[in-house]
Amino acid sequence: MTAPLATPSGGAAPPDEPVAFYAKHVKIYPREVAGRFDRLRRVAVLALLGLYYLVPWLRWDGRQAVLFDLPARKFYIFGLVLWPQDFIFLTWILVLLGISLFFFTALAGRLWCGFACPQTVWTEVFVWIERAVEGDRARRMKLDRAPWSGAKIARKTTKQVLWIAFALWTGVSFVGFFVPIAPLTRGLATLEVGGWALFWTLFYGAATYFNAGFLREQVCKYMCPYARFQSAMFDRDTLVVTYDAGRGEPRGARARGVDPKSRGLGDCVDCTMCVQVCPTGIDIRQGLQYECITCAACVDACDTVMDKVGYPRGLIRFTTQNALDGRRTRIMRPRTYVYATLLSVIFVAGLAGLLARTPYGLDVIRDRNALYQENADDEVENVYTVKILNKDVAAHEFRLELEGLPGARLVTNRPSWHVEGGEVYSIAVRVAVPEGEFRGGRDLRFVLVDAAGGARRSVERARFIAP
Repeated sequence: MTAPLATPSGGAAPPDEPVAFYAKHVKIYPREVAGRFDRLRRVAVLALLGLYYLVPWLRWDGRQAVLFDLPARKFYIFGLVLWPQDFIFLTWILVLLGISLFFFTALAGRLWCGFACPQTVWTEVFVWIERAVEGDRARRMKLDRAPWSGAKIARKTTKQVLWIAFALWTGVSFVGFFVPIAPLTRGLATLEVGGWALFWTLFYGAATYFNAGFLREQVCKYMCPYARFQSAMFDRDTLVVTYDAGRGEPRGARARGVDPKSRGLGDCVDCTMCVQVCPTGIDIRQGLQYECITCAACVDACDTVMDKVGYPRGLIRFTTQNALDGRRTRIMRPRTYVYATLLSVIFVAGLAGLLARTPYGLDVIRDRNALYQENADDEVENVYTVKILNKDVAAHEFRLELEGLPGARLVTNRPSWHVEGGEVYSIAVRVAVPEGEFRGGRDLRFVLVDAAGGARRSVERARFIAP
């Protein structure tokens, strides 16, 4: 016997009716809300956007303070210059971000999604623009249902123009992290910008426009993988936004001042405000759902209603499943201790490596055209190409020393070499060893020393060939 198919509402579908596997998208009109979490979210949005749009314009020592110069293979971060040889530090940052995601998710759910995710941040701004042009939730819904008129066209056009302008400026700011932003903006204004810079500006502008203006919650529901595997990082001691069904049910309307217990009701007045303010359109009263981004808008809305009807706050709140069940809650538990320890160790180790990083590098290549040659002083010589990389922004004076090979000396008429900041300086040097000192091949070490302060050195190993 075949079981009946289930309908989207949960009931059984009649055998003679088709089953809809895909539901038509219904536009969500999030209601404006005020409260402590809304204020916190606004502060986070303004702070993150302020950094995003301001940082490319900061100057440092005559150049852009933060610039990821891919053609030159140099990353400028204020006074720090990172080269391809410093790729390990990018890995360090990615590992820190990954473990931080696990730590904060295990601790308090999807805080990243609700307060710091770029999709959330830019969607908030687009909703603010929409609200400023078209009005509050009721007016926006009424405007969309109304037939097209001059007033409707004017409002819709104004909103689109503001959206497009903001999205394009977002694209310019993004490209400004990789291309000097001052020449970029001048080039865009005069249409004299490179093709790739223009392409990526338009690409990221369009991505912002469609993701924040139209897709919105659909990105969180269907495109973001985080919602799919978050359950693996949750447990019964994870802080999540949840509805206290034991206190709120059965829900129902009542007059102000009426004791709900006398009517056999819980504290929930079934006002649906928690649904109206939700940016993903879910009903938190149905339990924890993967669409919830932990923005806590429903907490602010419910607390406002509870204040009006004279009930205690917290019907919807940040809490744990164990707390709702009356069990002991452990916010800090073995899982969070492990994540916190890993974060601390990796952060300290990476920071120590960054502080101890040598601001210059050395590359040595032995000339393979001739194994060796003999000079008039009865010495065996090998020729090497030495490349000195000055990873600092300032010029340095360097000298070369030899280690690990007894009797070896550097044959050169220069005591040191002046290398500008960011320059790769290539020189050819000869190393001489008394003939008969040894036979075959041995290793030696080239040591690059800063002539001004010899404490920091860079060492490169090479092979010396003798008859």
